[in-house]
Amino acid sequence: MASANRRPGNSRRAQYGTFFGYFAGVLGALVGAALLIVSFVDPGFFAGLRGLVGGATAPAGEVGATTRKGALTVYDIAKGYVLAGSRGAKMQADLRQDQVTIAELRANADENRRLKALLGLAAVEPKPITVAKLITSSASSTRRFAAISAGRDRGVGVGMPVRSPLGLIGRVLESGPSTARVLLISDTESLVPVRRASDGVPAFAQGRGDGQVQIRLINLGINPLRRGDVFVTSGSGGLYPPAVAVAAATELTRDGAVAQVLSDPAATDYVLVYPAWSEPAAELAAAPAPPAAKPPPLPSRKAAAKKPAKAKHP
Repeated sequence: MASANRRPGNSRRAQYGTFFGYFAGVLGALVGAALLIVSFVDPGFFAGLRGLVGGATAPAGEVGATTRKGALTVYDIAKGYVLAGSRGAKMQADLRQDQVTIAELRANADENRRLKALLGLAAVEPKPITVAKLITSSASSTRRFAAISAGRDRGVGVGMPVRSPLGLIGRVLESGPSTARVLLISDTESLVPVRRASDGVPAFAQGRGDGQVQIRLINLGINPLRRGDVFVTSGSGGLYPPAVAVAAATELTRDGAVAQVLSDPAATDYVLVYPAWSEPAAELAAAPAPPAAKPPPLPSRKAAAKKPAKAKHP
């Protein structure tokens, strides 16, 4: 059985190797102990040495950092290229959803503005009969009609004017149990007394059957109208209340103008139904009659007797 404590024998190389091994171990232990003692006594002693080592290894570190950055960039590019399709599809879906949400918010805002405008109109005298939804309206026929969601159940009768926040729509032509048929002012059978809003020039607005009205002046002569003139109801003849917007002139003619209806039924959701306007006639009937003029009193007999006699000529 071989002994565990084998000696190197007579080989000098082996003896020197063993000696230097022990010597290096003892020397390393002494150096380590010395460095440990110095680190406890003066912790900042190795700061300069660490700075020198860091400066010496900086180029290698920069090369490694550049390599890592390049590797990450390539990875990100490859990852983005692979995921570009799915990300693009997701962004498109989110964009469509956002567009739908924005459209709904805008629709709600428009609806709130219309309802507020209707409430504001409802506070103006005369008070409307009811607020109704405009169900349908003619778009291509030469005859222009509309249907509203209110009839005799809400007190809607034939001849009542119908308007929106933007202006006059027409008048009720037929009234059913829960709906009514409206003759639009753009119909060829519609004739509305109007006046120019700026100075009150009287005229009539007759429907053309194409979404416009023909403004015909009452006083013929030099045409005083201009493009952009706004016409409102005059209240003449009753039925339509005064000062309701009707149309704006777009083209001049020999005896008036062609005007675009301001309240487009196709873009109207809710309308107001008013009673037939006859306020001036009612006020005239209610006004007291002026007192009759009294005849002058007859002269008395005494006053007649005291009249001077006529002078006699010589």
